[in-house]
Amino acid sequence: MSTTVENIQRQIGENPILIYMKGTPQLPQCGFSAQTVQALMACGERFAFVNVLDNPDIRAELPKVANWPTFPQLWVEGELVGGCDIVVEMYENGELETLIKETAAKHQDDEQPEG
Repeated sequence: MSTTVENIQRQIGENPILIYMKGTPQLPQCGFSAQTVQALMACGERFAFVNVLDNPDIRAELPKVANWPTFPQLWVEGELVGGCDIVVEMYENGELETLIKETAAKHQDDEQPEG
């Protein structure tokens, strides 16, 4: 049985673009998560998400792991990008789309089965 911290580290390591949020991309459960996921979806690339409302252990431990107290949290290639204010600002100045598209392009071969 892996610990919550190991689980978080695995999720961050396995998903090049990952958002920890309240709710789901289709049904966000808070305004900050809604704004953040909207900016992320506008970039047009696939991303993973974890609903911290369904995972109270992750909700409790991730702020300690990330040294970031609030949700949502956007992680790209194992690095914390930030929360709502940072992500929305990056979206508005074009940095977010560049980051997301470059990351998705780097990892597009990861999803192809080996053969």
